[in-house]
Amino acid sequence: MKMSLRRRVISVGVAIGALTLVGAGIGTAQASTNHVGQSRPAAAKPTVVLVHGAWADGSSWDKVAAKLQHDGYRVVTPPNLLSGVEKDAKNLRAYLDTISGPIVLVGHSYGGMVITNAALGDEQVKALVYVDAYIPDQHDSVYSLTSALPGSVFAAEASTVFDVVANPNDEDPHNVNLYVKPSVYGTAFADKSIPAKDVAVLASRQRPLAYNALTEEATEPAWRTIPSWSVIGKQDAVIPAAQQVVMSKRAKAHTIEINAPHLSMVTDAGAVTNQIEAAAKATS
Repeated sequence: MKMSLRRRVISVGVAIGALTLVGAGIGTAQASTNHVGQSRPAAAKPTVVLVHGAWADGSSWDKVAAKLQHDGYRVVTPPNLLSGVEKDAKNLRAYLDTISGPIVLVGHSYGGMVITNAALGDEQVKALVYVDAYIPDQHDSVYSLTSALPGSVFAAEASTVFDVVANPNDEDPHNVNLYVKPSVYGTAFADKSIPAKDVAVLASRQRPLAYNALTEEATEPAWRTIPSWSVIGKQDAVIPAAQQVVMSKRAKAHTIEINAPHLSMVTDAGAVTNQIEAAAKATS
């Protein structure tokens, strides 16, 4: 009986010691948690939404998307319908509404018109990034901005630039679909850094722009309330670099200029990606 009592005492002592060690561990863990809690937690990276321009598709963003994904960003490239600024902006806004968390919204060329309208009042959009893009103010149009300063290939007579195809899905017979002539495509969008065979592929898979997208006016711009960044290709033959500078300054955009054509995200994906990531980091 005495031996049994002794064993019980030893067992209780061991148990108390174990609980003390466990308690010490919990205390250490809590202290560690409290210590970590004192530092600012790392902010979640935003989703980067890449919006392509006219006469293109989402593949124009492939190099940039791959670099962003490598750096840990979630990237989506929803199709731009190219049916007109208002419709395209509403379509994009509906897509943005499905995304949880902060967004960096990026537009190339005509995509700049679309993101400027789509982001208005959207609190999730933390930054706008314009890549060789239109940065419209209220009442601006693609046509008015393209022709504001000399230097655009598209300022020439329309019949020498576009192939016209009827749009059977539109009640307005004047709202035709416009394709850039293959003979003009390379001069407008590319330079010698893109091989001719690759330019031919880009031209062959271009998606048309509805005529009214050229003349439809922009609404109140989102860049008045959302910080913006821009990338200007100094060799751009679609939107003259000088006009991009004017628009960027008006929007108070953080701007870089690079030696690139209109498709700067193809010829200098690194610089474009860096600017997008700069926007993401500045707004996190």
